[in-house]
Amino acid sequence: MKNSNTYSPGRVTTAGDRILGWRDLFSLWFSLGIGLAVLQAGAVLAPGLGMLGSLCAVAIGSLAGSVLLALSGVIGYDTGRSAMATMAFSLGNTGASVPAVLNVLQLIGWGAFEIVMMRDAASLLAARTLGSGSMWANPALWTWVFGLCATGLALGGPLAFIRLVLRRFGIWLLLFACAWLSWSLWRHADLAKLAATAGNGSLPFAAGCDIVISMALSWLPLVADYTRFGKSARQSFFGTLSGYLLGGLWMMALGGAYALAYTGDGDANALLVALSGAALGIPLLLILIDENENAFADIHSATLSSALLLPLRVKPLTLIIGLVCTLIAWRAPLSQYENFLLLIGSVFAPLFGVVLVEHFAIRRRRDLAPGAALSWRAFLSWGCGIAVYQLMAQVYAQIGATLPALIAAGALYYLLSWRGVSCRAA
Repeated sequence: MKNSNTYSPGRVTTAGDRILGWRDLFSLWFSLGIGLAVLQAGAVLAPGLGMLGSLCAVAIGSLAGSVLLALSGVIGYDTGRSAMATMAFSLGNTGASVPAVLNVLQLIGWGAFEIVMMRDAASLLAARTLGSGSMWANPALWTWVFGLCATGLALGGPLAFIRLVLRRFGIWLLLFACAWLSWSLWRHADLAKLAATAGNGSLPFAAGCDIVISMALSWLPLVADYTRFGKSARQSFFGTLSGYLLGGLWMMALGGAYALAYTGDGDANALLVALSGAALGIPLLLILIDENENAFADIHSATLSSALLLPLRVKPLTLIIGLVCTLIAWRAPLSQYENFLLLIGSVFAPLFGVVLVEHFAIRRRRDLAPGAALSWRAFLSWGCGIAVYQLMAQVYAQIGATLPALIAAGALYYLLSWRGVSCRAA
């Protein structure tokens, strides 16, 4: 068992720490690609785009997002540092605190959101099984149960959880649950009619792709927290890529299909009701059990980002972050989901355009010392990328915003750093 110092965000991993192989990282990212939030994302797409349109958006967005996620994972392996610690290479030592703060805020939001999703699903299953008057149908009870479980997993650290739980048991439970949901849909739904279902036009295709890409981008600021323990860059890349791509494709496709077949819209509560009645509710129960690792990842990585900002050790910070997520979930309604995802994309997509260009084009994967205290080139490029995102999302929604913002920020950063690139090449 690794001690908490192993997971310190400022610590560079050693050869002895690099124990996660392709199967370990595949299991982790397949598991993180499977979940209630991913199902809901698929359900958001289907009414506006129709079945075939939503499947195309899911395929394109999942592939683009998974490639970006895997490339960001290679940065973690190459540097041996946590995700927010790698920001110093492009933003500077002082400037890296800005994305760290934003990352803490978004991960606390995601952690609370995951607890809300688990709470609603568990209380619904309990009400259907034991009656609405049962104490087990109380949402407040499940809020604290899942909050404590996720915090406990985060306290144990990622290495033991990935190798002892996810790889040995969790991956098989999820494969079984997804297969059962697919089989239930095949048995009870009219697949021909489902495939012919057209969208109502309420969502542009490019905006649908943006939502899918945003699911992957929400993990960009923490992927290096896990790939820094990878055995090789190749295994880190392909384990992350294949795991998240397969999991995200499968779950979003199921979410869209169940939304069209049983609810007719993307309402989260209606989708949970439909899933709780599918195959006796057992697949939903298995997904619910496994959903804890999503909240675990949010709490653990929020802790690492906080540890870069506060003079506290990892375990006390884990307890604090877990408690904050649980308290927020205790009172948080499940609303504005689509806007939440798009807001994340508007901030982190252009940031990682800068980060990816810095690592692969400028540093060329070399682990050089971090730059100045604050890089004006990086912040200017990041800010322009956010502006491009907002412009594209509001004026040119039919084109899409995420990839244009990422490319614009990366290209501007490369141009502003051109002299430095030329000098380093010489």
